[in-house]
Amino acid sequence: MTSTPLDKSAYEKIKEEINLHNYRYHVMDDPLISDAVFDQLLVKIRDIEEQHPDWITADSPTQRAGSLAIDKFDKVIHPASILSLSNAFNLADLTTWKNRIAKVDDRVERTSYVAEPKIDGLTVVLHYQNGIFVQGATRGNGEIGEDITENIRTIRSIPLRIPVKNKDVVVPERLVVRGEVYITISDFEALNNRLAEMGEKTYLNPRNTAAGSLRQLDSRITAQRPLRLYAYAIVDASGPVPQTQWGVLQYLESLGFHVSQYSTFCPTFQDVLQEAELWQQRRENLNFEVDGVVIKVDDLTLAADLGFAGKDPRGAVALKFPAREEVTLLNDIGVNVGRTGVLTPYAILNPVEIGGVVVKQATLHNFDYIEEKDIRIGDSVFVKRAGDVIPYVIGPVVDLRTGNERIFVAPEVCPVCGQESQHLEGEVAWFCVNAACPAQLVRNLEYFVSRQAMDIVGMGIKIVEQLVTEKIVEDVADLYRLGVDDLLPLEGFARKKAENLVEAIQGSKERPLNRVITALGIHGVGEVMGAALAVHFGSLDALINASITDLMNIEGIGPNIAEAVVKWIQQPQNQKVLEKLKNFGVWPIATQKKNSVRESIFANKVFVVTGTLENFSRTEIKEFIENLGGKITGSVSKSTDYLLMGENPGSKLTKAQELNIKILTETEFLELAGHS
Repeated sequence: MTSTPLDKSAYEKIKEEINLHNYRYHVMDDPLISDAVFDQLLVKIRDIEEQHPDWITADSPTQRAGSLAIDKFDKVIHPASILSLSNAFNLADLTTWKNRIAKVDDRVERTSYVAEPKIDGLTVVLHYQNGIFVQGATRGNGEIGEDITENIRTIRSIPLRIPVKNKDVVVPERLVVRGEVYITISDFEALNNRLAEMGEKTYLNPRNTAAGSLRQLDSRITAQRPLRLYAYAIVDASGPVPQTQWGVLQYLESLGFHVSQYSTFCPTFQDVLQEAELWQQRRENLNFEVDGVVIKVDDLTLAADLGFAGKDPRGAVALKFPAREEVTLLNDIGVNVGRTGVLTPYAILNPVEIGGVVVKQATLHNFDYIEEKDIRIGDSVFVKRAGDVIPYVIGPVVDLRTGNERIFVAPEVCPVCGQESQHLEGEVAWFCVNAACPAQLVRNLEYFVSRQAMDIVGMGIKIVEQLVTEKIVEDVADLYRLGVDDLLPLEGFARKKAENLVEAIQGSKERPLNRVITALGIHGVGEVMGAALAVHFGSLDALINASITDLMNIEGIGPNIAEAVVKWIQQPQNQKVLEKLKNFGVWPIATQKKNSVRESIFANKVFVVTGTLENFSRTEIKEFIENLGGKITGSVSKSTDYLLMGENPGSKLTKAQELNIKILTETEFLELAGHS
């Protein structure tokens, strides 16, 4: 055994020295010592730890090597949502994004930005406590990830103790950092060459290799992969941290994290556009895969105030690079029936590798697209991966035709249930409108029992899937013949649970007419239109006997929706569903038939909406309020009557509070509208 100092302070000094050299080698690419000298330091520290195992801590360099395999990954709840971004595909899209968020907050016109490479890797979340790395997790669904601490610990560009570089930097007691794990192109090629020489399976692309390496159950395997990380965000901190994105990047670098040298500060939006153009040229010369560049509002307070559009933060956008394409043979065209009844064609291809992924199928968008592009079975076709992810057929290579190609004809019937398909004039999509079609029965049932429809408490998607799988129900009306004995054989059901669910199903018979109309799932008829039909007709009997002309007399209903309603009612299978519902007593009559929705308490009231609503898109809530006689404006003023507040409200909430505007939650709003 090598003679080593046994003093603990000497041990800590060697540990600190090794961590510094790891940083210089794996982050800075600027080593201060030779590999041989570095190896000698590792021998020293291993000898000390062998004699004093109680001295070993989580930040020891010896803890990177990997540990024994684990059975599974534990779940980790992120301290804040790890969100994805909306996409832009060209400079015009970037300008549209900037103009859109400027309407939300005019400070955008005066802000600066940061442009960062969108490295094609795997997002990870790193937790530090008192400067020591204690936990690492995958992004997962954005709220909950997987604990891959032991695997992340093997990545040498991740500091196990911070700060590495600048000892004067103040580190919060708790710090959570977001970054991207990736493999460089040169490291990936070297790995594949090494595997090929050993006769082992090689990998298709760096991104999938990095992701697969991080999810190895044996971290010793992860330790053999050339993984790297670059950090770009602070998710959470117990103390002060920079409040600009550019400041965050500089701060992370000062702690010892690898921060991309290609990140750029852009004082104006014009600088953003110039930087975006440079990235189109820069992409091919990089030693790592990028699928875009991320543009962020530099002021993090402003970015937070901008709120969200759906689930996407408004303060950042990802400019995706043009997709790569290849040519292959279109062997056939298949048709999927979606959960909403939409018939969607897809290409069955000769397998072709595009950007490291083998593509066997690709979308053809819709039947009009096939006709417009004159795509034929047997054609050689150009195939792209949109955003480097979703493959789709661009069009045929006409010069390669042999004369044996076949023209595709859109199916006149649903390929699953055999019922006649429906295509409304002026619309692209073809539909199967059979409410009992097996391909969409799960979706129809799920929607029928949902809160905005029949609101059957206790009937979630898992129970719906069980009922369909076991063929206990064949359409939505069959729910009302269910008894306790029908449910008891299902997994997870005891008598009390079965009794409660049957009671909830029977109780839903009391739902008002507008809910029942909405629950039927007629194409184009949501909550707003369901309410309008209930007000106008007053009963299902009157609605069933309505003509297209009758329906078009209702404000807001055009020829397509009118035709969709009539055709749905005329379907023999749907008539059976309606007959069964009537026999089961699910046949409400409107308690009050209003001559005009303008009589509502919403008449002439001015609404402003802020935040994300659970039950409405922005278009739907606008139609809903206007249908009740009110109107929506984009900004809060003294003339505003109500502020409708959803999740993650923006600065409009503060202004409404200052002006003493009446603020409604979505639940309060629906109660006021009589839709609770």
